[in-house]
Amino acid sequence: MEWIEWLLSREFRQFLFDNNLFFPLLFVARLLSMTTLESFVPARKVSYRSVLFLDIIGFAVLVYLTAPFAGYLRSFIAVKPVVPESILTLPTVVGLFLYYVIGDFGAYWMHRFWHLSPIWRIHKWHHSATSMYWLAGYRASFLQLVLFGLPWGVALSVLGKAPWWVFLIVTVSHILTNDWQHMNVTWRSNWLEWVFITPRLHHVHHSDNLTLSNANFGVIFSIWDRLFGTYVDPETVKEELSFGIGEEVPPLRLVLGV
Repeated sequence: MEWIEWLLSREFRQFLFDNNLFFPLLFVARLLSMTTLESFVPARKVSYRSVLFLDIIGFAVLVYLTAPFAGYLRSFIAVKPVVPESILTLPTVVGLFLYYVIGDFGAYWMHRFWHLSPIWRIHKWHHSATSMYWLAGYRASFLQLVLFGLPWGVALSVLGKAPWWVFLIVTVSHILTNDWQHMNVTWRSNWLEWVFITPRLHHVHHSDNLTLSNANFGVIFSIWDRLFGTYVDPETVKEELSFGIGEEVPPLRLVLGV
């Protein structure tokens, strides 16, 4: 069909990106799909009226203010390793695998670092959400965004010669992973949790119980938590999960991470 060919064409791709339509359309698609899934199989009751307005503001602040400035600052402090040509010429699939493993390993330790008492303020904004649903994951302070990108920036070096669409896949995968892990859904898949961080695992991490929140630090893979003793199986958690940081912090401090 001609319309399918057009959707797959270079002209359509150029139209989307030249007019800055790709990510707004992706947001609408996520809004519709995630909200629909949450309505069918909710893990717990969420009062969207009480949280949606604040999270939309937080999302807008992240997209248009903190993330661009964080990216600019990170460009001055990012480590850019020299990658052997033999790595750069690996098949794209292998390069992507290395990217996710290297980046997530670094992100795991970065995440654990944020939960240390003196550093916790960097990460408070993210844990301030009192309801878990797909948009709650975009509460990220300026300093968190600066630091979070560092291990992924190092990992990105292995994709130095990859085509443009690989970097688009990487970007979209991070967005969808963040949506999925915070989704308010009943998702039980024990075999998947041997490898990946699922909503159940990440919701345990967001608990206002410090014993539980100091666990399940993986960003994509759960294997790091299993290897380094920070894994908590949701099946062993008998209490009803509740979320938040249990204190009032000035909004500007939360957003900046200070």
